[in-house]
Amino acid sequence: MAVPSWLERLRAASKTALVQDGKRKIHYLFEDGKEMAEEYDMKSGQLLSRRWREKNTLGGSGKWEVEVGEPTSSLLGALESDLIKESSSNPVFMRKDTLTSFQWRIRNLPYPKEVYSVSMEKEQRCCVIRTTNKKYYKKFSIPDLDRYQLPLDTAALSFTHANNTLIITYQKPKEILAAEEQLQKELKKIKAANNGDGDCKTQ
Repeated sequence: MAVPSWLERLRAASKTALVQDGKRKIHYLFEDGKEMAEEYDMKSGQLLSRRWREKNTLGGSGKWEVEVGEPTSSLLGALESDLIKESSSNPVFMRKDTLTSFQWRIRNLPYPKEVYSVSMEKEQRCCVIRTTNKKYYKKFSIPDLDRYQLPLDTAALSFTHANNTLIITYQKPKEILAAEEQLQKELKKIKAANNGDGDCKTQ
């Protein structure tokens, strides 16, 4: 079972913690120079956001890529956002997990539930959203399953539609639930700094 390998990478990473606004923020620096920043709700332990950053070709810090949580369009500079402002009616794809499942939300999809189909392509290790009216198509992977080298399970996948939002849920496998529980215990042992460095802040 390959579960320990990702856990071992997390354990080996250099970690700093910051507690702020009811959230525990953890910043990881891996041996290969990659950085990961996570935010957890202090009360529930639920993951609120996860972002990644790699060094760019010149060795400087690249941009943060959002894996879980709100997309970072709000972090663009004022001028940049004026130039490339997305239409407010465009579909917005984001991941927002619960304690027991991975969950994706696509806002601004007004069509009824029967229009959508959500399937898995196991060879490509991804999920695919299609609509019968050909208005929306999206392919996305579940990086957590890749990191733990776990197979995709069609039975774990479900979806619903409400308030112009398509909600796709994938029940976390028991291996990931056990690993997350173990990790939470370890993260709680990290002494949180009163004021963290810039990398820990979300702004």
